[in-house]
Amino acid sequence: MSNLNAPYFSVRKITKHFPLRKGILKRKDGYVSAVDNISFEVDKGKTLGLVGESGCGKTTIARMILHLEKPSSGEILIEGKNTVGIKGELLRKYRRSVQLIFQDPYSSLNPHRTINQIIAEPFIIHGIYKNQSDIKKRLNEILELVNLSKDCLEKYPHELSGGQRQRVGIARAIALNPEILICDEPVSALDVSIRSQIINILLDLQKQLNLTIIFIAHDLSLVEHMSDQIAIMYLGKIVESLSAENFFNEHLHPYSDALLSAVPIAKPGVKKKRIILSGDVPSPINPPSGCRFRTRCPIVKPVCSQEEPLFKKTKKNHYVACHLRS
Repeated sequence: MSNLNAPYFSVRKITKHFPLRKGILKRKDGYVSAVDNISFEVDKGKTLGLVGESGCGKTTIARMILHLEKPSSGEILIEGKNTVGIKGELLRKYRRSVQLIFQDPYSSLNPHRTINQIIAEPFIIHGIYKNQSDIKKRLNEILELVNLSKDCLEKYPHELSGGQRQRVGIARAIALNPEILICDEPVSALDVSIRSQIINILLDLQKQLNLTIIFIAHDLSLVEHMSDQIAIMYLGKIVESLSAENFFNEHLHPYSDALLSAVPIAKPGVKKKRIILSGDVPSPINPPSGCRFRTRCPIVKPVCSQEEPLFKKTKKNHYVACHLRS
């Protein structure tokens, strides 16, 4: 039985450690802390944006949600029911309800199959719409949702533009009527002129299908536009989470300061101070003690190396992990 009071989708204290092995016998010799004790929740039909530098753990979280990686610990819940460890038919149903839109629309599509075959493949895998007339009807519905013409069905991926290929990827993702859509940098490989079209399709689909979306991207303005809540990650941790409408003006964490200082202002003559972080991101094999951001933080204090900051609520829908800003 699901918990009616639980958020629609949530992860609780999820951790992923990849073991390091050395020598001929491949003995375990430490581990990489890719994701460490992360929690968040997303309401039905809403979007959570995940941002942070490359290697901070965003894609690892996506892979765990998709059950492509098994968490080292923690829970992944839908309506309060833990899905970690499910097998057989339950796992099959889960994978129908959680779908992924890939970053590169070309490499994610089989070059030897027509668009018809690519979009219809989920029906065959899951044994749905076995009647060809039903498949054709569903394909036409999906094409209309993503603004693709029927002429595309008999073409191959290389015959389409980048924007058309990404629409095919979206069409394949929504073919099985999923509940949750994970978008991992879905427009970063596209021309700027095409990105807004794809984003508008995603927003329209969310409204029509009541999709819950996990949106992963580096473009902060894009994430702010797409999301209801935004979580900022650094070295396997969420350091701040706040509503998208307050993202630019009410963020608190010094890492958020640095990220947002790089976003250009669309006002001629208006300048803002750019915060340049010193040093490199520490290795996840041996992360710093206390606050993981302290080795690059411009306002670091002694307490930052001694104690790990708690992820505290500052006000409604705003949480931050910082000794000096919470």
